[in-house]
Amino acid sequence: MTFTDKTPGEGSARPADREPLRLAVVGAGWVARQVWLPLLEAHPAFRVDAVVDDDPAAARSAVPRSGHARVLRRPEELSPDSVDAAVIALPNHLHLPVARALVERDVPVFVEKPVFRTLFEAQALALDHLARGSIGDLTLYSWSAARHRTDVCRLAELLPTLGTIRNLGLSWIRATGIPQRTGWFVDRRLSGGGALLDLGWHLLDVGLHLLGWPRVVRAAGTMSADWMERGDATADWRPRPQDGPAARPVEPVEDTARGFLVTDTGVGISLETRWASHQALDVTTITVEGTEGVATLRGTFGFSPHRLPRSSLTVLRMGREESIALPDEPVGIEYERQVDELARRLGGPRGGRPASGLGEGSMAEVTILASCIDHIYSAAGRTLREVS
Repeated sequence: MTFTDKTPGEGSARPADREPLRLAVVGAGWVARQVWLPLLEAHPAFRVDAVVDDDPAAARSAVPRSGHARVLRRPEELSPDSVDAAVIALPNHLHLPVARALVERDVPVFVEKPVFRTLFEAQALALDHLARGSIGDLTLYSWSAARHRTDVCRLAELLPTLGTIRNLGLSWIRATGIPQRTGWFVDRRLSGGGALLDLGWHLLDVGLHLLGWPRVVRAAGTMSADWMERGDATADWRPRPQDGPAARPVEPVEDTARGFLVTDTGVGISLETRWASHQALDVTTITVEGTEGVATLRGTFGFSPHRLPRSSLTVLRMGREESIALPDEPVGIEYERQVDELARRLGGPRGGRPASGLGEGSMAEVTILASCIDHIYSAAGRTLREVS
């Protein structure tokens, strides 16, 4: 994968007279090795000072080429004196305990999605922070890199021309994209869920951001797992662990989820997430329907090689369709912009306070998003469920 070009965004190269922020990456798995460590090492605002993993060999092999990063076994070994922030890139069930351990030590964290498996976990961290009588905001950051795609930004610019928004359609349908068939990722006890939690977190982060983060008052949902036993549905862009009967998950996850949410602003949100399907390509679609027009964005989120050749954005008004020009962009450029944004959020020379964790990409947004996921899981198998 390549990360080049910088549109949109003004870039965030750090002035030469300021020392880079010292970051720790907690976790040495795929997302740390393939996304976070290469991007942080290449960014002028950051220096990777520590790689933390309970497998020292994995951590050592993940250390960037500069070679100055320490290898640590436990996140509790980090402190504000040794690092300015940490990126948590661990299996889902470890997000809460590691985030808790770091924020208790006043280390700001960026948590990979899904930030938490449930609304309960999100609320538990916030309540812990309040119970300690901590001064200041809980400095936890998280937002989907997809917010920084140019096609998504162009869609956002169109919203004021669509009138009153009535419905939002979100779908991410993969052709063959089950990430793995064994291990924590497909065991609900550890991962918290399947396609809904994995892909839906990205879609809802973008969709709720477009709508201004309303709250959900009703939900319905269905789940299925028809593709999990089909060997031809496994993703070919992720390393495949060795399958074996002993490693099969005790509580399997869904490969397909469909949901419908109603917000307190009266907007309906339809959601479809699929790890595998009969489609030839992986397609992500966002449709915003308003009283004055309907805007539809079609592209492919993520790193899959089975993607649309380019994104398209159209607006339909009274039978007339208009195409909006979009630039061609390298696969994964949104992740480089996400790191740019993290540099801006953490801000300032070393020793300065990071931006408040109560803005965009904060606990407030994480809590709303987690509640939406919870409500769809709870509603699956039921006709309709009132959500408090």
